[in-house]
Amino acid sequence: MSEQHALLSASSSHKWLICTPSARLEEKLPETKSEYAEEGRLAHAIAELKAKKHFTEPMGPKTFARKLKALQENPLYQEEMLRHTDTYLDYLSGIAHGFSAPPYIAIEKRLDYSTYAPEGFGTGDCIIIGGNVMHIIDFKYGKGVPVSAERNPQMMLYALGAYAAYSILYQIETVKMAIIQPRLDVISEYEMPLADLLAWGESIKPIAQKAFKGEGEFVSGEHCKFCRAKALCRARAEFNTSLEEYHGMKPPLITNEEVGAILVRAQNLATWVKDLEEYALAECLKGNEIPGWKAVEGRSVRQFTDQDEAFKVLVNAGYDEAILYERKPITLASVEKLLGKAKFKELLTEYVNTPPGKPTLAPESDKRQAITLQADPNEVFKNEIGGNENE
Repeated sequence: MSEQHALLSASSSHKWLICTPSARLEEKLPETKSEYAEEGRLAHAIAELKAKKHFTEPMGPKTFARKLKALQENPLYQEEMLRHTDTYLDYLSGIAHGFSAPPYIAIEKRLDYSTYAPEGFGTGDCIIIGGNVMHIIDFKYGKGVPVSAERNPQMMLYALGAYAAYSILYQIETVKMAIIQPRLDVISEYEMPLADLLAWGESIKPIAQKAFKGEGEFVSGEHCKFCRAKALCRARAEFNTSLEEYHGMKPPLITNEEVGAILVRAQNLATWVKDLEEYALAECLKGNEIPGWKAVEGRSVRQFTDQDEAFKVLVNAGYDEAILYERKPITLASVEKLLGKAKFKELLTEYVNTPPGKPTLAPESDKRQAITLQADPNEVFKNEIGGNENE
């Protein structure tokens, strides 16, 4: 896996396509690494090793085992990584075997899309080309939220780079994009004509030029949570503190229309405050001053220095060892993790019930079906007629 990153990287395109000055602003700020990101890199490396062995770099069992063992020595390694990367490999195999003739396959391919975004490049997890179809496939190990492939700018930039690399060799007419998220049991796919992809590429050229130059307006939104400047960005601060303009609203009770408008403005407020708190704590711990705030020791929880020895003391004092331990079943999610999704479905499907989720508020852009507790008049009327007929 390449560790190089372009200023206008495909993975950050959801930011710089909306907030064009953000790329240059982030360039001045240090990149923070998280355990989740490192875990994802490790899983990616395992997925890459398996895919290369299977498709592009044949290797004997001993060589593969040695390379895999080196990755497994990473303290972040978990056995489930093997199962989840198998899901990715199975998907690639399904695509590859779906062609009448062996397709072209590239793994971890550097893709140059600088024709559309200055100095733009990235690394595509897997490119498969057969007939007039080009597949762009991305493996994501995170389990936070599902990522849709539908008009996904990262995937479309990769597709533009892949087309630039292979258009001389292949008559590509259709682009199919897929994002594999095995820990969420989600595979998102999207297909578009090549002409539409190229038209989109042309449409973003002026936006990318602005982003490369650091020009344009800062725009606050959902993308801010992935930005290095999220805590101190003035545009985000001004957006989140602009709710005071609603203070003068009359009459005393606000309308449903006003509730909707305020929620749109306030939906990222809690996240922003959390980002500020994390930044302020880090500054205080460095010895820097945040007026009105200081770092203190939080609530502490007592713990045994040696639990086994402590329990031996209790047993020797006459206490029954059985009362010192709780026996309780593991959760459904833990059972599924233990068995794997396929075995879990095979053995336990009939014993699993998925009740409706607790109602929660979501913006109109959310793809889930809207619900209401209000009875449907048509259903009520139909039931009443049926009841009368049976009287």
